[in-house]
Amino acid sequence: MGTLLKALWPISGDADIISDFIVPPNVTKVDGRLFTCTALRSLVGAKPPTSFTASKVSMPEFPALNGQSVSYAFLQYPAGTLNPPHTHPPSAELLFLVDGCLEVGFVGTANKLFTQTLEAGDMFVFPKGRVHYQYNNDPKNLAGTVSIPSTLFTTGVDSGILAEAFETDVATIEKIKAGFA
Repeated sequence: MGTLLKALWPISGDADIISDFIVPPNVTKVDGRLFTCTALRSLVGAKPPTSFTASKVSMPEFPALNGQSVSYAFLQYPAGTLNPPHTHPPSAELLFLVDGCLEVGFVGTANKLFTQTLEAGDMFVFPKGRVHYQYNNDPKNLAGTVSIPSTLFTTGVDSGILAEAFETDVATIEKIKAGFA
């Protein structure tokens, strides 16, 4: 199983703050506890999941993040699982792989695909707003590749699902699928 820690910039950027941190309104004593989050403790030593899981920490779980322009997520990728192509328009994403191997990729503004197979201890940055994905494609965590277009359009994914995902119509999806035949 490839296990991944991933630092995410929030979906919307925070305004610049003029102090080191923002004290939440309900906090009366500022000490080290304000800067400590225990929300992910249950993951330590837990059994691996059977499907892709994301455990996120953002301002609701960790108020000290207010004004810091950062959130955090612990993502787990059992063999053969995918975090499908997605984007965070106003923010970059920094990924740190804790265990196993994981294929990652993003599409640049010139429509060039940049991919890399990461090993434990590697980091990868997805530039701000770029479409990106992560995929654990081998049960033995060996390196490999995945073609996003052929995966989407030749493996029998329902055209209605793809049309909704790409915010288009079924006829357009069918034309794309025909191009791979």
